[in-house]
Amino acid sequence: MKNKKENLKDMKKDELNKKLAVLRENARVIRFKSEGSKSKNVKELSVLRKNIARILTEINRQKVMK
Repeated sequence: MKNKKENLKDMKKDELNKKLAVLRENARVIRFKSEGSKSKNVKELSVLRKNIARILTEINRQKVMK
């Protein structure tokens, strides 16, 4: 999700779950990397967390719609 918003509404639940797993893994890696040294991109973790929230929101919206 770099500089381009993806249309999450068109994605299926399994695609959203895969993307969610990838983003959570990236957030985990960034968190552990930042423990030892300074990050060059300080906003990277907050952007990842916002993208995770967007995906979770869409998953929950799809649950309610059914």
